[in-house]
Amino acid sequence: MYTIITLVVLVVMFLAAAIRILNEYERGVIFRLGRVIATKGPGLIILIPVIDRMVKVDMRIITMDVPPQDVITRDNVSIKVNAVIYFRVMAANDAVVEVENFLYATSQLAQTTLRSVCGQVELDEILAEREKINAQLQEILDRSTDPWGIKVSTVEVKHIDLPQEMQRAMAKQAEAERERRAKVINAEGEFQAATKLTQAGKMMAEQPISLQLRYLQTLALVAAENNSTTLFPIPIDLFGPFMELAKKKDK
Repeated sequence: MYTIITLVVLVVMFLAAAIRILNEYERGVIFRLGRVIATKGPGLIILIPVIDRMVKVDMRIITMDVPPQDVITRDNVSIKVNAVIYFRVMAANDAVVEVENFLYATSQLAQTTLRSVCGQVELDEILAEREKINAQLQEILDRSTDPWGIKVSTVEVKHIDLPQEMQRAMAKQAEAERERRAKVINAEGEFQAATKLTQAGKMMAEQPISLQLRYLQTLALVAAENNSTTLFPIPIDLFGPFMELAKKKDK
């Protein structure tokens, strides 16, 4: 009886040590006596107890935050920049064999690359051309992590922390730029108005009657808007064109 129980216990222990189940997104790198023999999964994996050892690797996309890094830009501005990277393991064998801890290694590489890339450009370029910086970071990280079997798909600069002095200076610069644009727009409006007035003056000089009609129209507007009595001196020249028209009709 005890022999049967002992055998059952040994079988259960053997199965527990030999059987592994991997999910769809996992792969297992199998070491036999210290040497890699295969990469298996997903599904049921049978190991030889004591002899075989399996290291599981997650094949899903990993999101990793890059801590804020102190950076001095090319124009000597001290800023803090953080980012987020998206990557996944493409070759589980290389991720286990070629690097001790691919997560830690990728994190450290991302930090140093972020400092290096941002330190080579000016602050205005970091703020205005963030897509270009992201693409450059992604290219460098992807090339560096390729021997580890890792594919870096996206790198995004999340936040740029500027010193208070720089924030005030940029606010003043933006305000000055808005004032400059307002003055330019106002000057353009004055120029267009002066041009139109000049054209109107030339037209009235060519057609004197238009000036008289404009004068009468102004009188009508003033009379409609004011309830009090308003007296306007009417020059005799005002009736000149009408008198000439009347003479032409009499002839």
